Amino acid sequence: MGLSRLAALHGVATSYSPSPDATVSVPDDTVIAVLAALGVDAGTPEDVRRSLVAAESRSRLLPPTVVVWAGEPLPAALASLPSGSTVTVEPEASGPPGRHPAGRPPAPLSMRSRAAAPAPAVTRPAAQAAPATAGPGGAPAPGALATAAALAPEAAAAEALAGVGAAGASAGVGAAEAPAREAPAGTGVPAWWVPPPHGVHRIHVRTPDHRRASATLIAAPARVPQPAERTHGFLVQLYSLLSARSWGMGDLGDLADLAAWAGRTLGSGFVQVNPLHAAVPGRPTDPSPYRPSSRRFPDPVHLRVESIPEYGHIRDRATLDDLRQDAAALSEAVLNKGALIDRDAVWELKRQALELVVRVPLTPGRRAAYCDFLAEQGQPLEDHALWCALAEVHGPDWHTWPEALRDPRSPGAARARSDLLDRVDFHCRLAWLTACQLAEAQRAAEDAGMGVGVVHDLAVGVHPAGADTWAQQDAFARGMSVGAPPDAFNARGQDWGLPPWRPDTLAATGYAAYRDLLRARLAHAGALRIDHVMGLFRLWWVPEGRPPTDGTYVAYDAEAMLAVLVLEAHRAGTAVVGEDLGTVEPGVREALARRGVLGTSVLWFERDWEGDGRPIAPEKWRRACLATATTHDLPSTAARLTGDHVTLRHRLGLLTRSLEEELTDDVTDTAEWLALLARLRMLPEGDGDEEAAVRAVHRFLLRTPALLTGVWLPDTVGDRRPQNLPGTWDQYPNWRLPIADGEGHPVTLEEITASPRLHALMEVLRPRKPRTAPPGERRP
Repeated sequence: MGLSRLAALHGVATSYSPSPDATVSVPDDTVIAVLAALGVDAGTPEDVRRSLVAAESRSRLLPPTVVVWAGEPLPAALASLPSGSTVTVEPEASGPPGRHPAGRPPAPLSMRSRAAAPAPAVTRPAAQAAPATAGPGGAPAPGALATAAALAPEAAAAEALAGVGAAGASAGVGAAEAPAREAPAGTGVPAWWVPPPHGVHRIHVRTPDHRRASATLIAAPARVPQPAERTHGFLVQLYSLLSARSWGMGDLGDLADLAAWAGRTLGSGFVQVNPLHAAVPGRPTDPSPYRPSSRRFPDPVHLRVESIPEYGHIRDRATLDDLRQDAAALSEAVLNKGALIDRDAVWELKRQALELVVRVPLTPGRRAAYCDFLAEQGQPLEDHALWCALAEVHGPDWHTWPEALRDPRSPGAARARSDLLDRVDFHCRLAWLTACQLAEAQRAAEDAGMGVGVVHDLAVGVHPAGADTWAQQDAFARGMSVGAPPDAFNARGQDWGLPPWRPDTLAATGYAAYRDLLRARLAHAGALRIDHVMGLFRLWWVPEGRPPTDGTYVAYDAEAMLAVLVLEAHRAGTAVVGEDLGTVEPGVREALARRGVLGTSVLWFERDWEGDGRPIAPEKWRRACLATATTHDLPSTAARLTGDHVTLRHRLGLLTRSLEEELTDDVTDTAEWLALLARLRMLPEGDGDEEAAVRAVHRFLLRTPALLTGVWLPDTVGDRRPQNLPGTWDQYPNWRLPIADGEGHPVTLEEITASPRLHALMEVLRPRKPRTAPPGERRP
């Protein structure tokens, strides 16, 4: 009981339910190992007793992070404060230049809790009043309220309550807002509470009996922004989309071109791409975009080199010509000779070209823009660039570097920053150039009339040897990996090789790492897809050296994780799509929907699993979702309809039953869907026409109320090969295939856009009038 109680106090599960009628106990060794990764000693019964006493003896007036939602009742931590407590909110001072009048940060808000009051009481604290910042042991920090005392009451009130911009779009603290007023009746918000502006603040409490506490306060709007209208768009793995101008794999120029064409010609509202995170360098590089070195910065391998302004001023044209010829040979091999996409070869050519690019002096305006970028990104970019520079010298696994370099804050790392200054600047420049082209891709989408634009993808985690784990070592749980428990589809469970974030560290730091990550990924996005969005609630941790079956769930503060997500999406004005497929804990989808996070609904999985198991009629689908026929981890629609996906898994030895049994079940499953499509008169061509059946599937998706309808781009040309086949490594070329037609012949972006099959399919989804925006017009 002691170990179970200790585990519960730290959010570590000692059992789990793979199905409603089954409960599986977690091995004690697993629980002990996970607790150790959280800094809790439970190795012996005596250790458990000591740790339990320490945990239960902690009495906190406030948790490390407190969440308040706009217009909703206060959390228990605030609602239950003793009457007469002084509550001071110190608004965040960060924000774009010019956000605060005369450059001053917003003044603190001071309130006094009480059991009942007719109206909110807001006072401007004097210098001797309750501190806005607590020092060691809760003592007042000298001069903490000097700003509030120095301001006139009217100026202080206006400044302290600033934060919500026009049309309800928050850009953080400091935009104009009406003076504070009592919350509307029926919201459950007490009259004494003055809602702070949206943002991440510090809250300080002093009770009548002189207890003190401080915490991070996340003040979030109730929901993320929603798409303005129902729309459709493409889903594509960018590397697979080669054009006549690609250097062996799809790039950001191709993304911008696809978005511009789809928006103007087809009236599409978005293009969703795979994660474009920075990969771990090496030969071979891990090709999976879902196991990056860093989620905070993009990978320059996606750059369209010729589109960089300095490219045209390179003096060494002979070297450039040679590189372009080599790049053309790479593309020719992929498109016409059956070669796989070779990311390492592509990067080697682009790296050489970029070395020439950065030798070209920046113009004054470009230099100023680059300096602004460096200032905005700060220490995180410098750390990332230093890791890249050190990886060039010592290899991509920082655990094997000389001891003096394994800590980014060590004297050895400081010396390396100086010694490798040119290489650090090189990698900073590449991050800037990539960010510029990401912004250009989103602008191209907006100019083409897309209501959403580019939907970027956020991977679940990062490579254990990469830049993020080096720069943020305290944030990750050592010796742990994220995965999935055993289920009906995988009896052995899964280990994804991604170290998890420590929930305790996130809470103690006000979710700073998570906030910075979201802000970076939302900067040039029309929307954000979050892979395995259930990870905001809990993750399956697998101790190093143990099978996935010996893992356990570790809980995260879902309220805080969601609040940060909603806040940052609100600031960026972007929608959020959560990938909520697979095992989903009860209540998770409802919690996400409440905050406006769209789900993901894949046609073949939409059955009445709690009833007769039959396909769900289109009108009964949820509205708040991205509806699609497939994803990067699933068979293409043509492969699903023909059964090719089953024979592929059979050839690779991945089936757990006989081929006949698998094919029988697959045919039955497909036949049920085709029968429903026929009954709904969506398949006028009848049975036996694969292309017509693909169109019927998308007619069905359009009939649902889903806000977003996603078309897997390979489906438009009949590709039968999956981009990724879970459960394989070298048995299948995951993440290395170009888009191909039904015969397996690779096709370029130019050929895709001219494909009669694509245009016949998109007639199903095309709006009556394409939503083409005049040149230069942007969405508000």
